[in-house]
Amino acid sequence: MRTVTGRTDRVVVVGAGLGGLACALHLAGSGRQVTVLEREPVPGGRAGRLGVDGYEFDTGPTVLTMPDLIAEALGAVGEELHDWLDLTPLDPAYRAYYPDGSTLDVLTDTTRMAAEISRVCGPREADGYLRFVEYARELWRLERTDFIERNLDAPTDLITGNLLKLLSGGAFRRLQTKINQFFRDPRTQRIFSFQAMYAGLAPHDALAIYAVIAYLDSVAGVYFPRGGIHAVSRAMAGAAEKHGVQIRYDTTVTRVETVNGRATGVLTADGDLVPADVVVLNPDLPVAYRDLLPAAPQRRLTYSPSCVVLHVGSRQAYAKIAHHNIHFGRAWKGTFDEVIRRGELMTDPSLLVTNPSRTDSAVAPPDRHTYYVLAPVPNLHRAPFEWRGDLTQRYTDQLIGTLEERGYVGFGAGVEVIRAITPAEWEEQGMAAGTPFAAAHTLFQTGPFRPSNLHRDLSNVVFVGSGTQPGVGVPMVLISGKLAAGRITGEGR
Repeated sequence: MRTVTGRTDRVVVVGAGLGGLACALHLAGSGRQVTVLEREPVPGGRAGRLGVDGYEFDTGPTVLTMPDLIAEALGAVGEELHDWLDLTPLDPAYRAYYPDGSTLDVLTDTTRMAAEISRVCGPREADGYLRFVEYARELWRLERTDFIERNLDAPTDLITGNLLKLLSGGAFRRLQTKINQFFRDPRTQRIFSFQAMYAGLAPHDALAIYAVIAYLDSVAGVYFPRGGIHAVSRAMAGAAEKHGVQIRYDTTVTRVETVNGRATGVLTADGDLVPADVVVLNPDLPVAYRDLLPAAPQRRLTYSPSCVVLHVGSRQAYAKIAHHNIHFGRAWKGTFDEVIRRGELMTDPSLLVTNPSRTDSAVAPPDRHTYYVLAPVPNLHRAPFEWRGDLTQRYTDQLIGTLEERGYVGFGAGVEVIRAITPAEWEEQGMAAGTPFAAAHTLFQTGPFRPSNLHRDLSNVVFVGSGTQPGVGVPMVLISGKLAAGRITGEGR
């Protein structure tokens, strides 16, 4: 494994996102002197917080899986997860709604889930589910140690005994093809393959290795931290500061200073030069190269679709929904083709609706509710729509109309607060192509083919976050923090 050369005593981490904070905790646990510079007044990066008139919204991810990865980062400095976070397992993890009017609860207890699938789709489909769970569980076991929680420098690093097992198990076939081996009902096929969108691909194009995302979502369990996902950021930042990490908020880094092929520190917008033996960059990787580093030719990346998120504070409550709700449109493959291939807005959208206030009433005023509505849309490279014009209002109205058609009676009338976040805002926040989901996980943007977390020419510049290895999603970003720290400490070879 390639590692940072030279001294590594003083480390500056630019950005207090989840990856940067995880890296800082692992480095603090190894005895490094760590300074984190964050441009915002709070930690979290994409996992930030928006407060409006007594309503509190997570600005980024809302689905939390694999809390043991948070525990691992906290454990690097001797802290216990339960001392910092109050986690509630969500039951159901999701509630799926289908165009025929049927619903399916996604339960992480496999016995109960098999019974639920049997009730909705029949016993043969339940048998397929149990076979899928065994397959996906083994897939996660094979991938985790050798390919996900490991720094990869070259394609030859993939050659292990587990690679042969993955090949023989069909892990490099198309995801939808593999899913169809276990499920015949379109409803189960969708609920166990839609997660490919997290990786920036349609299920028909993604590799079957990404069935592990469905495993983490649907089997390993989904949790809600009291205070929202942003509470994870606050907990990690608090633990880091407790153990000597200096976090400077409201501090914008404008440039990485270099001499003779090495970073010597970073320059802030206030003109302050912060010296460092190692610089870790948490901004979106292409943006970090563009804005903070000396000019260097960069490979052309394919980006994931983006999304429009509506943050809604409302007088309306809906007793029949769950914490996380997925509303599938009638179209399936055509929907992905619209967003990914043709760069069009969905004509029959599938939506994620999260209702955090039903689990944590503190995120809304009394007798009020918060809703987070996510609709996939093309990124700005695929379709440079003018979101700063009236398109945002028109699309917002369209989404509210779709929700009302799908059972959210009076949704528009109940709105007290609404904020729409579009690809234009994601781009302003420093996300390449206006997408919060980074580079897509195509074959040649996965594993050792994904942009490296160690700079090619600057031997002491390290990257962390979803744009580098292992990739997108809260679990992968937390792992990226450990991998980045490993480049500096030499641990985890």
